[in-house]
Amino acid sequence: MAVQLAHRMASIKESEIREILKVTQQPDVISFAGGLPAPELFPIEAIDRVQHLVLQESGTQALQYTTTEGYPPLRHWIAERMNSRLGTDFDADNILITHGSQQGLDLSGKVFLDQDDIVLCESPTYLAAISAFKAYGCRFIEIPTDQQGMDMEALEAALASTERIKLIYVIPTFQNPTGKTWNLKKRQQLAELASKYNVAVIEDNPYGELRFEGEDLPSVRTFDKTGQILCTGSFSKIFCPGFRIGWIAADKELIRKYVLIKQGTDLQCNTIAQMVIAKYLELYDIDEHIQKIAALYKKRRDIALQAIQRYFPENISYTYPQGGLFTWMELPENASARHLLELALQSKIAFVPGGSFFPNNPKENTLRLNYSNMSEERIDAGLQTLGGILKEYLARL
Repeated sequence: MAVQLAHRMASIKESEIREILKVTQQPDVISFAGGLPAPELFPIEAIDRVQHLVLQESGTQALQYTTTEGYPPLRHWIAERMNSRLGTDFDADNILITHGSQQGLDLSGKVFLDQDDIVLCESPTYLAAISAFKAYGCRFIEIPTDQQGMDMEALEAALASTERIKLIYVIPTFQNPTGKTWNLKKRQQLAELASKYNVAVIEDNPYGELRFEGEDLPSVRTFDKTGQILCTGSFSKIFCPGFRIGWIAADKELIRKYVLIKQGTDLQCNTIAQMVIAKYLELYDIDEHIQKIAALYKKRRDIALQAIQRYFPENISYTYPQGGLFTWMELPENASARHLLELALQSKIAFVPGGSFFPNNPKENTLRLNYSNMSEERIDAGLQTLGGILKEYLARL
């Protein structure tokens, strides 16, 4: 190509998940790859009714530009929801509507990161967050995690010894890709360390409402006394992803900075989508809808984990998520999940190799399995096939 591109393009690679999802568009493929919601639970009839009502009652407003911050009734609902469920103290002016929580991550890169700044993250962490931040020339330090969350001693050691740390990025509840959930103590410790070292934290929470068992835990923001914690959320997993409506919540001074950046990016999010969601929330019981989603995903999680126990070799380990969309698997150290995927695709089975979820030191013997999108029958059949392929593969190593 004759044109000269920005230097950042050299570090931007194709999304491994998006490339795999192209294969999963084939109807005969059993996919454990993307974090896709169950489409049979999309409230299509309700959305159809609500959209007609919005157009009848407020058509000119719904089809017009709106403010960058977003539709005020929707922002008010989000703030109240976060306060009641997560223990935060937001109002509508703390909320900026974004194109999914993913845009919140991209805008955060623009707001916080200069070339060679440092982002601290869980190891492993969300692949698309790595991509969003990497576009701004940052570097990553991976902090080890256990079943209860990030290793706080390792986190403080990094904070105390490293210059130019700008962000700590975490998914404390039903983490992507591992499905793990932080305990209460580590949430409190993270807020304390962020304040002590004056570093911003992005608490990503797209899955937190999808709890199958156990008790809800407060947001890290609950323990924030200095305004260091920013929260992202989304309607994609609890309503429908096609609207691409999410949000970022933070202190008002920070939200004003985000608004300035968003104005140069896309001016605003889809007006009618915001109004349709707000009207749905007014007329329908979102909690009842979320309960249906969580019940189905719990059933599918149980079937997936039972299938892993039944069909997979004993020398693998996997997580037991209390909610969300994923379980995480570790194979013997000499195994490669990428090679396993090549074999699995020959049998029309797809998943995501785990290496891409590590920004620095990929562990290629790991993989992520999604259980939300396939039917129960296909989950069992697909994991039976994958388990057989894995046994044959490991026997040849």
